Amino acid sequence: MNILILGATGRVGSNILTLALSDRHQVTVLARSPEKLPTNSNLTIVEGDVLNEDVVEKAAKDVDVIVSALGTDKTTTLSESTPILIRVMKKQQINRIITVGTAGILNSRVEPTVYRFESSESKRKTTRAAKEHLAVYEMLSASDLDWSIICPTYLPDGPAKGEYRVEEEYLPDGGREISTADTAAFVYKELFDRNHSCKRVGIAY
Repeated sequence: MNILILGATGRVGSNILTLALSDRHQVTVLARSPEKLPTNSNLTIVEGDVLNEDVVEKAAKDVDVIVSALGTDKTTTLSESTPILIRVMKKQQINRIITVGTAGILNSRVEPTVYRFESSESKRKTTRAAKEHLAVYEMLSASDLDWSIICPTYLPDGPAKGEYRVEEEYLPDGGREISTADTAAFVYKELFDRNHSCKRVGIAY
């Protein structure tokens, strides 16, 4: 499989990259800081910004699937880059994209008419990041692409335990955290299993 990974120098994305290269997949990475990436014969690095459509087109050439582990970093990069990704995917006939979101955009259990970040379930003091991820969800939902959004709750760094709970559209009941490595492992697994097409998926221990 030829995989394009966005956000491959981040905490979750770097773990996804390691898994893909370990299994000898062809991987392309679009990165602003290529010096942070490993050297590998199966890795193609395209230097640039996800907000530059020409660069995204170059990175997406001949790939089968896109994985986005881009963070918000107090910017509007997610909401601005998603229309670019959708256009490039349609132009290059790439149908599948998996993104890493946030548990805030899952449905609330206590207030069914709102998202978690809008309900008393959320402990976040700011909703900025959740609103960015929500914009991605709304745009992907309105497209005809085959998408999945993996939505972890609190994300400490840590090794993969290999045991966690997942639930479509909701955070697993009582879920408090999930490591970056286990989140990456589930994203990578979903690349091949495709069990959650066009769904948000909550993940937690």
